Amino acid sequence: MNTTNFDLVVIGSGPAGEKGAAQAAYFGKSVALVECEPELGGAAANTGTLPSKTLRESALYLSGFKQRELHGMTIAMQERVSVKDFMYRERLVVDGERARIAANLERHEVEIIRGRASLVDQHTVAVEKVGGQPVQVTGEVILIAVGSHPYHPEFMPFHDDRVFDSNTILNLHDIPASIVVAGGGVIGCEYACIFAYLGTQVTLIEGRDRLLTFMDGDISLALTEGMARLGIKQYLNESIESVDTSRENLSLTLKSGRVVSADTILAATGRTGNSHGLGLEALGVKIGARGAIEVNERYQTTVPNIYAAGDVIGFPALASTSMEQARIAMVHAFDLKYKTALAPILPLGIYTIPECSMAGETEEMLRKKGVDFFAGRANYGVNARGQIVGDESGFLKLLFERENMKLVGAHVIGEQATEIVHLAVVALLVEADVDLFIQACFNYPTLTELYKYAAYSALDARARAAS
Repeated sequence: MNTTNFDLVVIGSGPAGEKGAAQAAYFGKSVALVECEPELGGAAANTGTLPSKTLRESALYLSGFKQRELHGMTIAMQERVSVKDFMYRERLVVDGERARIAANLERHEVEIIRGRASLVDQHTVAVEKVGGQPVQVTGEVILIAVGSHPYHPEFMPFHDDRVFDSNTILNLHDIPASIVVAGGGVIGCEYACIFAYLGTQVTLIEGRDRLLTFMDGDISLALTEGMARLGIKQYLNESIESVDTSRENLSLTLKSGRVVSADTILAATGRTGNSHGLGLEALGVKIGARGAIEVNERYQTTVPNIYAAGDVIGFPALASTSMEQARIAMVHAFDLKYKTALAPILPLGIYTIPECSMAGETEEMLRKKGVDFFAGRANYGVNARGQIVGDESGFLKLLFERENMKLVGAHVIGEQATEIVHLAVVALLVEADVDLFIQACFNYPTLTELYKYAAYSALDARARAAS
């Protein structure tokens, strides 16, 4: 068996694997990347982030939402949307991202090895190649970036071809007339909105008392109301006890005794790290709940030369943070004298309809910490650009510390929310106060103007409190 030596061996080609490999290679390290799937890019490119977000845009377009009524102009929704129509743009985007990843790795002279990897020892990776001889590669440093897969609860009958998870939902043959989405987390809420806009009757079942509990309460409530306006039935504080597959329609019995039926089920019940089968436990690498590899602040495992980043280490399991984690891991691994820590403020983007985003503290977090604050709010409906794009219900909410009016949190729901939040991210990183938004001049008409009026709103709240 041939053995080849590298400075770095990366296992997995998703956002963490690609960026970790490129970071090390940029600084002159020899890098090999092992990938067991037919396509590069991991879940982000092939089954998760890009496909679901592209399908969201396709749903908005095909439903007529992007051409919604403006100044008396109405474009009717297509009576029937085919899977071919729905998936067309998704396939184009995915193919483009796969090509970009391959070109990036080639440009950085990263050697790609196709096959399934396992660790022989802390420096040696064995690769079982499909239709070829097994090989071994050694690395001074190993980066585990193998991602995650959908969690399958025991009660869910995945053997039935009407039951899907967030990976297999991309293999739909027809747009279902009705669907039950099990789980009101990010994936569940996003797909519930997508299917609702395609005309599917959607029922969402969530075990907690509200959707997206990590979001600010006002945003969570606004999303709940927005999804209800789409016709999505929401059963909160509920769970699925059993699923009967013997009938024409799937029949679900809930904890309360309620029975719900649908053509299709999407189980969005979380994800599990792909750490099993790599031989990590035998080397002393600690693995926690749902396959999450334990790491320190440098993304270093309990074996000093083995690092891990991305979904396989658990929350927040976002493509954006995964990329940064891997870059930082490689800086520490090779002492590159570059960026050494993850940014203290990370934006979260939820691609529901309407989309939501946040950065910093929520009201609930501040109250729990005993921090006094003022909240300022600006609504899309009285913003010129909001009126132009036809968004009457969106809003931006800013949270400022009472003592010094420093910005501590930003929350937005509505058109372009995941873009608008970035101004708040930068303001939070530089610890700006309310005067930044008062002094700044923003283009007119733009949604970014919401920051100025949310700042005025917070100042009004302070003035009322002082009177």
